[in-house]
Amino acid sequence: MPGLIQRTAEAIDEMSRSIWDDSSQLEKAVIAVFLLVTGLAIPVVPIVLVARYIAR
Repeated sequence: MPGLIQRTAEAIDEMSRSIWDDSSQLEKAVIAVFLLVTGLAIPVVPIVLVARYIAR
């Protein structure tokens, strides 16, 4: 079970880094506005932060 959680966290971390870290400032602003307008920022941001913590 810990292996599954670790792999899932690493996959989420990898996905968030490929989307967020490789984006320009304009792309980051568009993504942030989209997440806020749709209400997805509330569940998505904490999940990504926890995944990044577990992945390390």
